[in-house]
Amino acid sequence: MPYTSVHGTRVQYEVDGEGPGLVLVHGTGGDAEKVFGNVVGRFSGDRTVVRPNFSGSGETVDDGSELTVELISDQVAAATREAVQGPVDLLGFSLGAVAAAAVAATAPGLVRRLVLVGGWAHSGGPRDGFYFETWRRLLDTDRELFKRFSTLTGFSPAALDRFGHEGLAHSLADAWPPPGISRQIDLGARVDIRGLLPRITAPTLVVGLGGDAMIPMEGSRQLAAAIPGARLVELDGEGHMDWFADPTGLVELTRDFLDAD
Repeated sequence: MPYTSVHGTRVQYEVDGEGPGLVLVHGTGGDAEKVFGNVVGRFSGDRTVVRPNFSGSGETVDDGSELTVELISDQVAAATREAVQGPVDLLGFSLGAVAAAAVAATAPGLVRRLVLVGGWAHSGGPRDGFYFETWRRLLDTDRELFKRFSTLTGFSPAALDRFGHEGLAHSLADAWPPPGISRQIDLGARVDIRGLLPRITAPTLVVGLGGDAMIPMEGSRQLAAAIPGARLVELDGEGHMDWFADPTGLVELTRDFLDAD
């Protein structure tokens, strides 16, 4: 299991395949395997796929202090440089999209093309603040209710119905969430990368999830509007985590974009 170090953090990452570099960055409460385990094989046949775990996830170890966008983006960049020769293509999901955007803005020579899925630019709006505050309070008071709330807002109604009664009941027995999620939620509540977005020079695809009740579509619109030349695609009716069950559509979108001349 490979590691690298940055800012006193021991950053764990996974590497699969050979070829041009593709870096996949997970979101809040996720990790390299939970989020991208069913995706990596779709790319590793012709790419070196790097999956870093930023602080709070996987086997990455730090001092437990407050997280910042700068810290997690530096962790992603450090793992990328350690694992593969750049420039690389970079895909970030949710809070990972925030980190990926920050990497592209602050280390432009490292990023060839950028894909941001279910991301957002800032958490300053009333709804976002209310959501993160509710999410954190549920985590602190009742972890089963936290899991129920996360499932209800993370997946679309259609996806939940496809799980069925047994599938939904099984989700409550899962060991998730990881201990480090509280720090990631707190960071999510403080996100503001609006000043970084105009600095991104890499061709960028922003994928918004039209049925997302966790990170609403407006967050993707904000990213696309602020990143020069960004292309915005909306997946109608898709919840924040629907693609976990079937990533085919997202993989095809990503491949088409990355392979474009």
